[in-house]
Order: sequence, then C-alpha cells, then structure tokens
Amino acid sequence: MDAKELFDQTTLECSRLITQRYSTSFTLGIKTLDKKFHLPIYAIYGFVRYADEIVDTFHDQDKASLLERFKADTYEAIDKKISLNPVLHAFQLIVNQYKIDLDLIEAFLHSMEMDLDFKKYNDSKYKEYIYGSAEVVGLMCLKVFCGEDTAYYDRLKDPACKLGAAFQKVNFLRDLKSDYEERGRVYFPGVDFQLFDQLVKTEIEKDIQQDFDEALVGIEALPDGAKLGVKVAYLYYQKLFDKIKGLSPEVITQRRIRIPNSQKLSLLVGTYFGTKLGIS
Repeated sequence: MDAKELFDQTTLECSRLITQRYSTSFTLGIKTLDKKFHLPIYAIYGFVRYADEIVDTFHDQDKASLLERFKADTYEAIDKKISLNPVLHAFQLIVNQYKIDLDLIEAFLHSMEMDLDFKKYNDSKYKEYIYGSAEVVGLMCLKVFCGEDTAYYDRLKDPACKLGAAFQKVNFLRDLKSDYEERGRVYFPGVDFQLFDQLVKTEIEKDIQQDFDEALVGIEALPDGAKLGVKVAYLYYQKLFDKIKGLSPEVITQRRIRIPNSQKLSLLVGTYFGTKLGIS
C-alpha cells in the first residue's frame, strides 16, 4: 500500500468509526452487507451524520456559517478529489468512484439548510425535506449497490425513496418530544404538538406503513450482497414502528422510543438465517 492508498484507507476507516459511535442499528446492518460495500456505505453515513450534527448539535456556534463552509468544502473535495477533512475525503472517494449525482448531494445539503430556518411545514415543504434528508441518502447507497448498472438503479429508485421516507417518518415519531422541546420542530404538516392525539397518530401511521410496504418490493430485488443489510435496517425500523404504534400519543410526546441492543442483535441473527434459508 503506497502513501496515497494509506491516506484513502485511513479516511474511510474514520467514517466507519463515526458510524459505529453514532448508530448501532446502521452498523449492524452494514456488517451484513457484502464486504465490498462496507467502506462506501460508511463513507456516506459519515458525511450525512456530520452535516446533521452541524444543524442539530452545535447550538453555541454560528450553524449557518459552519454549514456553508461544510458545503463549500464538500464540493471542493469532489472537484479536486482530495480533502484534508477525513470525512469529506472519504465521501468524495465514493462520490467519484460510483458517480453519485451532485443533485442528490445538493438536495441533502438543502434539507440541512431548511433545518436552520425551520418553520412549520406544509405538504410540499414536508415532502421536499424528506426527499433531501432521507430519500437521497437511500439513492446514494443504491448507486453503490447497483454500480454501473444504471437501468437497475432506475428500476429501484422509487422503492429506495420509499424506504428512506419510511425511516425518516419513524424518526420523526420517535423523536417527537426532543424535536419539539430542544429544536422547536414538529415536522408533520398541520400537526400541533400540544394537540397530538390518537386520530392524528393513526393517520401518520397509515402513511408510514404504505411507504414500508412499497419499499419491501425494492428490497427483495436488491443484489444478494446488499439485500441482507438493507433488510436488517428495514426490519429494525418496522420493529421500532410497531412499538410506537402500540403506544399512546401521551407516551410518544413524553419520551423517546428505543429498541434495546439485544433486540437489534436478535433481529440481525434472525434475518441472517432467514435469508440464508430462504424464509425471510
């Protein structure tokens, strides 16, 4: 391994560490992908995680300035094919290798900008935000899974978007309390946190379940090396969603809902053997 290869590898491993520290569920899912997908997906996660941290965590900083610098540095890294920021260097490696469309990256960064100036969303802004914050992340991963087969990518685009949307909407329900209390946000259009009741909750859940159902068709059509990892993430979020559905609106607005790591591991094991035996 020459010096440049060492630098590239080290930055990719930095993104792996970020994923492991920030998300147990995604780390478990990635580990069940074919090894050739591990580092590329870690690189994508590291990028979106750090952008998200700018808008959600650094409250004592000028977030707009930080995000603008991050955005400029991102495009410069992609253009010049190098960055001394390990997260951005790893990301540009994958963007350039798999020809990830810049409009996907732009849509994602735009959704981060929307978080900086959050106001209650109407239907169109809600859809715009979900596309940029979640659906395009799924599309970036799909570019990795499909490689140079653009027809394959085009066929699976819509289900990939549905999966990203389902994940994000479940996150919105899971984090309803913290989003409102810490950031003043309620993402669901027309929903008042103070008036969040069973009727509102049920309507949101119907929409999410439809996304899950449409996404599953695409998961089953993924390449073998990608299917298991995505299925694990799907089942984890479906399990989390089922738990949320069984709780009252009062509970949802009082605490963040979680799945214990032991259950995440059992999902991983069950999905692995179910897939291998052709029963999942």
